[in-house]
Formats: sequence, C-alpha cells, structure tokens
Amino acid sequence: MTEQLNIYNIKIPVFEGPLDLLLHLIKENKLDIYDIPISEITKQYLEYIEIMKELNLEIASEFLVMAATLIYIKSRMLLPPDETIEQEDQEDPRANLVQRLLEYQAFKEVSAPLREREDVWPNAYPRLPEKDDVSPAPESELMLFDVNMFDLMSALKKILSRVPPEVLKITRETLTVKDRMALIMEKVGGQESVRFDDLFLEADTRVDVIVTFLALLESLRLGLVRAYQDTIFGSIWILQHNGEEPVAAENEEAEIS
Repeated sequence: MTEQLNIYNIKIPVFEGPLDLLLHLIKENKLDIYDIPISEITKQYLEYIEIMKELNLEIASEFLVMAATLIYIKSRMLLPPDETIEQEDQEDPRANLVQRLLEYQAFKEVSAPLREREDVWPNAYPRLPEKDDVSPAPESELMLFDVNMFDLMSALKKILSRVPPEVLKITRETLTVKDRMALIMEKVGGQESVRFDDLFLEADTRVDVIVTFLALLESLRLGLVRAYQDTIFGSIWILQHNGEEPVAAENEEAEIS
C-alpha cells in the first residue's frame, strides 16, 4: 500500500532576501555585476524558486516580486532598440537593478564586521592564565567558512540533477523527516565531519533527496549540526554542533504536519 508524501511546512531562520540570491548567483557564476546576462540569471533565479516550492519552503513575497522584475527586464532587453534615440542615450534596463545590488552589497560589507562581533562576543569567556600554564600552539587549523541557504540549495541542485523525476508516492515508513534527522546525527556523530553529498548516498529517489534535505534544514535550525565550506563555493561539510546556546530564537518556528 502506498501513500502520498506528507506535507512539511518548514520555517527556518537561514533565508535571506532576493538580492542575496542574485548576489550569490553572480558570485557563483563569476559574472560582472555591471553586465549581468539577464536571461541566464533569470533562468537560474526561477530554478531556485521552483526548488523552494518543491521543498514546500515559505517563499516571501519579495522573491516573487524580484522574479517578476527579472522577467520584465528580460522582455525589455529582447525588444529592438529605439531608433529615434541615440544608442549612448538609451537607458540600460538593468541599470536600476545593478544600482540596487551595488548599494546592498556595500551595506552588507559594512555590516559584516558588526555581525561577526555580535556572533563571537556572547560566546567569549576569558580564562585567567595559571602559573606555568603554557599550551602548545596547534600545528594547523582547518579554515572553514559558514554557508548560507543558497549555498545549500546550490549543492541540492547538483544532487537533484542526478535523480530522475518520478511519481510522488511511496510508503510512509521511508519518508519520515524525524528518522532522516536521526540518520544524519548518526552519521555526523560517528565522524568529525561529513561531506554534504555523503548524506544522500542512501537517497535513491527524488523524494528521498528532498526529505533528507528537509531533515538537514531542521537539524541546522535546531542547532544540532553546523554547515561549513572548506573554500568559498567549495565542498560543504556538516559538523556536529557542540555549543550550548539556545537552538532557536522565540520567533523562529518549525511546523511539521
């Protein structure tokens, strides 16, 4: 007997705005922000929207507004130039969007050091040195970079591209987010770190991939694990989170029905 996939409504605190997604796509594809290939960016942006819908993640209205804006710009660029206006005087349809991206990027760069201080200092507890207490310096340290939602979704796109689409009907026992969370914790707990792709080795279908990804998001939201990259846009690693800070703010919820 088969049953349809349960609906999981996930609210997570890792989402950023549509400008963050556009900047992510520009950096990931190594594009010139002053000369954005609007057709390709629009295609990739809409692919992310579709993945959000497939994951049943709540999509803020500003993501849909930006999608409409990109489609409008794309349509304007497909029109032939106005021959009554000199070419150098014609306005680039992308100009306003580029200006918004530059201003937002500058704002993020200025605010980044403040956010880092906010994240670090609440967890800093100075230890008074004891006499003759000299600890040897570590030989080497692994430099890791925090990942955002769009980094995770980029990795998910690669996983989904390997799995053919299929009918979303499967037994209930194989589609439990709670069980997948337990499997993730078992894998992460037995090692120092686990590669993102390795979490999906046992996911044979598109539905299995999606449920495993939802389980990972929920584990991240609860603070059970942390996600890092070894380099910018590099491999994503999942580590067990050993901190004791609260797992989520009061206004952050997860609804699973």
